[in-house]
Amino acid sequence: MLTNIQLVEKFYTAFQKLDAEAMNSCYSDDIVFFDPVFGLLRQYEVKCMWEMLCKHAKDFSLTFDNITELDNEYATCDWVATYTFSKTGRRVVNRIKANMRFADGKIIEHSDAFSLHKWSKQALGLSGTLFGWNSFFQNKIKNGAKRNLLKYMQGKDI
Repeated sequence: MLTNIQLVEKFYTAFQKLDAEAMNSCYSDDIVFFDPVFGLLRQYEVKCMWEMLCKHAKDFSLTFDNITELDNEYATCDWVATYTFSKTGRRVVNRIKANMRFADGKIIEHSDAFSLHKWSKQALGLSGTLFGWNSFFQNKIKNGAKRNLLKYMQGKDI
C-alpha cells in the first residue's frame, strides 16, 4: 500500500500525463470532490470530470510540489496547471492548493482552492476581468462546467 505522500505523487504524475484512469485509481469509490468551478461532485461524477478534462486538455502542462502530510489522514499539495482554455483559446496558468483526506490507501476527499476571479480573467479576458468577482457571473461559469460534465457523462455508457 502506498503512503499518502506517494498516493499524491502518483495522482499528480498521472495528471501530468493526462492519464485519467491512473488518477482515478487513487480515489476511493466514495470520493467527494470540490472546487470553485465544478462545485461539489461525488463518486462517478468526480472520475468523469477528470476523464473529460484530460481528454479535452490543450497545450497542457502541470507542476506540483510542497506535498505536506498534516497527519495520518490529511495532506496538502500545491499545483499549477497551464493550458489553453478551449472556449476562448486563451492561455491559463492556474495556481491551486489541494487538500486531500485519505482512508484505506485511497483519497476519499479532495478539494482544490483557487481564485475563480483570477481564473476567469485569464480564461475569459475582459468579461472575466470586469465581472469575474461577481457571484452571478461565477454561477454562470459553474453552471456551464456542470452542464459540460453532464453532457460528457450522458455520452458515456454508464
